[in-house]
Amino acid sequence: MTMTLRKIDDVHRLDREYDLAIIGAGPAGMAAAAEAAAAGARTILLDENPAPGGQIYRSIERNSPARRAFLGKDYWKGKDILKAFLQCDAAYLPQALVWSVEQGETDGKASVELRVSAGGKSSIVHARRVVFATGAMERPMPVRGWTLPGVMTIGAAQIALKSSGLVPDGRVVLAGSGPLLYLFADQLLQAGGNLVAVLDTTPRSNWAKALPFLPPFLVSPYLLKGLALLVKVRRSVPVFTGVGTIEVFGQDRASAIRFQAKGRTEEIDIDSAFLHQGVVPNNSLANATGCLLGWNDRQKCFQPELDTRGRSSLPAIYVAGDGGGIGGALVAEVGGRIAALAACLDLFPEKTRQIGPLLAKHEKRRRVLSRGRTFIDTLYQPAVAFRAPTDLETIACRCEEVTVGAIRDAAARNVVGPNQLKTMLRCGMGSCQGRMCTATITEILADVQQRSPDDIGTYRLRTPIKPVPLREFASLPLTPDAVQAVTGDHSDRS
Repeated sequence: MTMTLRKIDDVHRLDREYDLAIIGAGPAGMAAAAEAAAAGARTILLDENPAPGGQIYRSIERNSPARRAFLGKDYWKGKDILKAFLQCDAAYLPQALVWSVEQGETDGKASVELRVSAGGKSSIVHARRVVFATGAMERPMPVRGWTLPGVMTIGAAQIALKSSGLVPDGRVVLAGSGPLLYLFADQLLQAGGNLVAVLDTTPRSNWAKALPFLPPFLVSPYLLKGLALLVKVRRSVPVFTGVGTIEVFGQDRASAIRFQAKGRTEEIDIDSAFLHQGVVPNNSLANATGCLLGWNDRQKCFQPELDTRGRSSLPAIYVAGDGGGIGGALVAEVGGRIAALAACLDLFPEKTRQIGPLLAKHEKRRRVLSRGRTFIDTLYQPAVAFRAPTDLETIACRCEEVTVGAIRDAAARNVVGPNQLKTMLRCGMGSCQGRMCTATITEILADVQQRSPDDIGTYRLRTPIKPVPLREFASLPLTPDAVQAVTGDHSDRS
């Protein structure tokens, strides 16, 4: 019998309990849902977006083949993952924000309580296991003028291209580092955009550092694709390498970009500038839930501490895909399958003979797909000058308009970490709740105090991880502990 995904249109129609809840509908989340449902787990997938696909496969369900040329073959590979997801026996609630996750116990066994907001209403859902498949977010790239209209991240520009086929008007410059810089350059050119220059900030010294890791990359699936992309872009548009400083100028919006490359200062008139220096795990939910985070010194970011199958420091919570460490879409898909099967093995130990061989197959495939990752991470490690900027007038925290100078001054007075900095400067207390500045804050403190970022730490996030209206809090069912906290009634109501 053919199964079909059960799409839910009301948060109050969710079942009270599931075997497995998956948060995020990118490649990791979709693959995890299909795998868990096939293993017999009662599965729910919750996602903030209106349609599955995540960032990498955004709008793949409705994008027309007419966009095939500029979105590329790798984008359309998501169709296979999407098809399996739509045909699996799982439940799916789109446009749903999971704003709180708490691990507890039910009948002496680990379980998780999720608070979910959708359609202006919130509800509580219980799951025996949870997989966070929250994906990646762009690393901030604070330069002078990055808050001007007309300046945005490459990721945001790519979302507009994938979602609506929007191509920016006027003269465009791309600046930064990483594979996405050249991928989007190619997509923009194919879509008819007026790309006038690419400013590559990859430090020249990275090539020597990456060289020892070259052999595995030579047999990876990424070598030929990467070379072809570099050659194609370089033949189509001026590419400036070794770019050391960047400034964006303009009165009411960006109108020019100034930079240094090979000892020379250049200036280009622009209408838009798109910035990018890699992606980092979107670990806000894992952080707020209490999963231990550790510093990845090669990728220069914090990520959840996981075992090889995605289990976090909290036994009922797994993390899959780029939310647990950057590996790309193909590795994320396999990681979602592994985490889902590992969670099912926890829940159904009697199915070891069924699940064990599947786990072994996916783990082998992940090893193959991960070849060359160390070379890529080392080569495209962002320059310190952009991770921990020294220009004192540059805005580091956009929401509260806190400058690099203010942060460096506080760091020199031995502020102990990002959480203390909050109380002094309000960094991380704006509407983004630190998502756009946390990496910069940590790196600046580490730079000034000559300490490791792991020692500095990151913001300790609290729930709700994004703003939720008070009326939704008020509509939630009251637990006995909540009633007791308000009334002071400690009598036994059992």
